[in-house]
Amino acid sequence: MTETKEIYQIINFYEFKDVPSVAALDELKLALKALMLETGVRGTIILAAEGFNASICGTAYEIEAFTPQFEAALATKVVPKVSFHDNRPLRKIDVKIKPEIVTLKKSVDISLGAGTHVKPADWNAIIADPETILLDTRNDYEYKNGTFRGAINPQTVKFSDLPDFVAENLDPDKHKRVAMFCTGGIRCEKFAPYMKGLGFEEIYQLEGGILRYIEEIPADET
Repeated sequence: MTETKEIYQIINFYEFKDVPSVAALDELKLALKALMLETGVRGTIILAAEGFNASICGTAYEIEAFTPQFEAALATKVVPKVSFHDNRPLRKIDVKIKPEIVTLKKSVDISLGAGTHVKPADWNAIIADPETILLDTRNDYEYKNGTFRGAINPQTVKFSDLPDFVAENLDPDKHKRVAMFCTGGIRCEKFAPYMKGLGFEEIYQLEGGILRYIEEIPADET
């Protein structure tokens, strides 16, 4: 008899949302660790006052058991990025409380990001405009692995370096239209409202980042 090989799902998801208190974070940390132990899901979940970011894996059965309970605990609806693997790539159970789910070291009003998202299908038209400044918000080594034609490389080592680059090189009075992108969308979810807070009028962020763009846009259109 042929043995059926288990396929593991790798799930990545995040959300910016207010968590009411440090005590609530402590309770969430304990509850989510217990949930991972109960369902068999493995990986890392980061909790902060600004929201959560998770990278987990498990069998279809484990993920199915985990997801609704996670959604109930955080009063949310998970919108995951899913990939598959023949072996379990994540083995630890790790729930961390951090100051930020993506480290910018700047105060940001996330609500200012409303209306800045651009779907992959509309992205090429945005960046084709010669008046658009195209900013790659990823680090230098990521930029060198591949980027959009004409994108600015801020030559940063870490995300928290990016505000200094903007302060030194971009001016809201001169650069009226800035489009930005990152790998999966999370950095832009924070940096787009940061730029709006600085007074930049037209800010656009690629919804779902490069990963979703590659999934949805044919290679001959990229």
